[in-house]
Amino acid sequence: MMACRGVRGATTVTADDRDEILLATRQLIALMIRQNEIDTVDLASALFTVTKDLSAEFPALAARQLGWIEVPLMCGYEITVEKSLPRCIRILLHWNTTKSQSEIQHVYVRDAVKLRPDLSKLPPVDFDELEQWIQSQLPSPS
Repeated sequence: MMACRGVRGATTVTADDRDEILLATRQLIALMIRQNEIDTVDLASALFTVTKDLSAEFPALAARQLGWIEVPLMCGYEITVEKSLPRCIRILLHWNTTKSQSEIQHVYVRDAVKLRPDLSKLPPVDFDELEQWIQSQLPSPS
């Protein structure tokens, strides 16, 4: 049976820098896709949030750069809570899948592993290899 499942992910950046926000977001999206074997045609929508200390770029632009033209995307601010993790980007994908909720792999990288250490079971990420994979997934220029 097909159901709409939520796939969560989070990452952090070291500065409010446009290129760093886009890079970290692309890498997080790529990890979420790879860990869950997501085909983007099955995405219902995606929600991106950032903490109030990030305003240099919309993180959803990273998804557009990856070719997510037909996927509805929305950005917003994460609520501000005292002592919350700074410079954090969060993603919630709404994915139509036959997988059960227990089969979903949520992805937390960099300092965001502090948010959900119980879900942060990824092996160390080879970011160079990940970048090569991302480049191979980019839509070819028309």
